[in-house]
Amino acid sequence: MWMLKKTLWRRDSMAVIDYRCTAQRGEPAFAEQHSGYCVSYVRSGSFGYRFRGRAHELVAGSLLVGHPGDEYMCTHDHVRGDECLSFHLSPELVEAIGGPSERWQVGALPPLPELMVLGELAQAAADGHSDVALDEVGMWLAARFVDVVAGQRRGGTEPQPVDRRRAVEAALWIDAHFGEAIDLEATAREAGLSPYHFLRLFANVLGVTPHQYLVRSRLRHAARLLSEEDRAITEVAFEVGFGDLSNFVRTFHKAAGMSPGGFRRAAKGERRLVEARLAQRQRRRAQSSGPPP
Repeated sequence: MWMLKKTLWRRDSMAVIDYRCTAQRGEPAFAEQHSGYCVSYVRSGSFGYRFRGRAHELVAGSLLVGHPGDEYMCTHDHVRGDECLSFHLSPELVEAIGGPSERWQVGALPPLPELMVLGELAQAAADGHSDVALDEVGMWLAARFVDVVAGQRRGGTEPQPVDRRRAVEAALWIDAHFGEAIDLEATAREAGLSPYHFLRLFANVLGVTPHQYLVRSRLRHAARLLSEEDRAITEVAFEVGFGDLSNFVRTFHKAAGMSPGGFRRAAKGERRLVEARLAQRQRRRAQSSGPPP
């Protein structure tokens, strides 16, 4: 079997798949067909891509672009195997991103810095090392690809009052549901927008993505629980919405510079110090006022 694949994320608007090709050098190629729109970031290895009579040699940092219904062939004339992180987009999401369908028929793009940095961010998100959600960075990568092909840079616009209100209301909704399994599509539906337009609006108004805000809301509530209560750290992690203890510990340590347990000990030690100082101050006041008449 040449191709190993693992689905990392699947929602209505996007699926993210990790592809690992184990084809040997010189293996025979066969015709395949794209079932939909996709952008695939090549993170290692190399392979040839034959598309619409053109030949592309893809290496680490390249981008493979798929258009529904188009046939292609992958060849391995130089090295053994490759690994790709592939984002499969719904037609509705592609329409929301904008640009004519022809831009999705370029076949492939060489390693370009403006795309590689997003590709590596996507891989960091896939590995759990970023607080940007995988679908969020996938939308950024697709939109940036469209802009690169068009020779344009998509600039931010000044948010209108209605946009600011929507972003703030969405943030309040996220903060009220921080312990639940919510994602970009759920929050976008709550705001009455498509996921792509909601992502752009929220980030433009508040300076962080919806998922970044969700993670930071969870961390904020976790810090409060660790400071004030004696519940097990696992219980705290699950209550604030982290489904995995190791992910909670890693994310909290990155934010606080210490483990959740270390933060709890520091918080309790500081609280005891404050309480001791208050008690000392009260004793001094009592002594200075003298005995009652």
